[in-house]
Amino acid sequence: MDNNIRNVRIGDVLKEYGYVTEEQISAALAYQKEHKGVRLGAALTDMGFISEEQLLEALSTLLQVRIIDISTIEVDVEAVQKIPRQLAEKYEMLGVKQVEGVLTIVLYDPLNFYAIEDIRQLTGMQLEICLSGRSSLKNAIGYYYSEVEARKAASVANEQFEDLALTDEFNIEEEGDDDTPIINLLSRLIDRAYTTNASDIHIEPFEDKTTVRMRIDGVIVEFVTLQKNLHASLIARIKILGNMDIAERRIPQDGHFRMRVSGEYVNIRVSVIPTVFGEKAVLRLLGNNSNIDYPETFGMHEEDYKKLRSMLGSPNGIIYFTGPTGSGKTTTLYMILTELSKRAVNISTIEDPVEKNLPKINQMQVNNQAGLTFEIGLRALLRQDPDIIMVCETRDVETASISVRSAITGHLVFSTLHTNDASSSIIRLEDMGLQPYMVANSLVGIIAQRLMRKICPDCGEETIPTAEERLIVGEDIKKIMHPKGCPQCNYTGYRGRIAIHEVLMIDRTVRQMIMDGASAEAIQDYAVEKQKMNTLKDAGLSMVREGVTSVEELKKVAYYK
Repeated sequence: MDNNIRNVRIGDVLKEYGYVTEEQISAALAYQKEHKGVRLGAALTDMGFISEEQLLEALSTLLQVRIIDISTIEVDVEAVQKIPRQLAEKYEMLGVKQVEGVLTIVLYDPLNFYAIEDIRQLTGMQLEICLSGRSSLKNAIGYYYSEVEARKAASVANEQFEDLALTDEFNIEEEGDDDTPIINLLSRLIDRAYTTNASDIHIEPFEDKTTVRMRIDGVIVEFVTLQKNLHASLIARIKILGNMDIAERRIPQDGHFRMRVSGEYVNIRVSVIPTVFGEKAVLRLLGNNSNIDYPETFGMHEEDYKKLRSMLGSPNGIIYFTGPTGSGKTTTLYMILTELSKRAVNISTIEDPVEKNLPKINQMQVNNQAGLTFEIGLRALLRQDPDIIMVCETRDVETASISVRSAITGHLVFSTLHTNDASSSIIRLEDMGLQPYMVANSLVGIIAQRLMRKICPDCGEETIPTAEERLIVGEDIKKIMHPKGCPQCNYTGYRGRIAIHEVLMIDRTVRQMIMDGASAEAIQDYAVEKQKMNTLKDAGLSMVREGVTSVEELKKVAYYK
């Protein structure tokens, strides 16, 4: 850039465009003095004098550089590695492409000439500059550097273990040495999973290799392949963190640990099982780092939320959340408990494990080895003068019986069940051995929940429904969304998930139906007709019609003949 441009002040440019006044510039300069390190453009946006779009537009015109949406471009990982992460975060810039000695960088502040020159000298390459919004750029930096560092850690570990015999084990008990390949590898894998909002990490041994896969938005995605030689040491490291027996390899083991990732503490649940080729480990990340649609209504649409609010007004009784593993039941419960904790009440929980630490709530963790089971823990909680109790999962008749008796004796109880829909939960409780009168008198409501993948907003395409799809969505729907795939969604066509619900209120009629032994279908038909209950099928169909998700996702929620 020539010296004339170097001498241009962003305040003068914005004033010339009519975006700001002299008084606003003066106020921003005063703001700068109080907030060291904040540049003038950022100060003006922070104070609300201009929008980020106006700032980028002015800089783009002045410097003759492009504004790009970083979420829509394909990023070259090798270009990312040209700039060290520390400098990328400091200067807020990201390498995205390299061709014949030219490195394309995306940044927020193109007037930071010292930063640009620093990168030019460091890389020895010519720089092509593009502009991007600050928030999307920061997210991209975290996303791509977690990818780079995880793959680099895997490569280093693979090289380290390449010459070891299959029976050899690396010393991984050296606590505090973060440079140890195994320790670094595990940390980077967890960081990568957290950054991509993965719920689980699968470390799977096979005859000649170990595969690491991650579950993102409910779908397993292969990430990296590791040397078979390092598998035993990686599993041993996981066992040490999870307080498991590293010498025992013949039986399944469970554990958990806590790790700080990107400035947040993440609880990680570990399950290790023996397989033909070694022990397989699954790490579930329990920290909630994902955005939730409709957080003010606990992720629910307005009609379902009103029914839930009515249930929460009950002084006693039990409310069940149902759905398969990974359907977001605990996340919803945590949001509800956080809201209820604002009341003058004593809230206690018993969980296995505690997935997230909640303020003003007493959380107990099951410890089967020490004899602290759900049954024993729940009995103890009842002696703690609770108003509200949350039982993480109703697994057996003992837990179900105590939960129901607690609800009858004046407590508001929350729990989860694994059933397909709301009405079948009643039959499930009776199958456990509970008497119909106990079920009828204790229940306040049942909420069935599912998560559906959302069509990626950057690549989803509108299409005309096929004959088969019209049978599902109806003849009146002329256009639906289909997944396509782009870099931003890892070419899956989906990004993020949205919750759908089926809310069954236990009114006088439903109680009588339970006492009379009515079927799940009869209870559901009544709820649909009289309570105007939306079934999971109805809720999923509305998401398809609104273009939020696809027919493919709907078929995972509801069966169609």
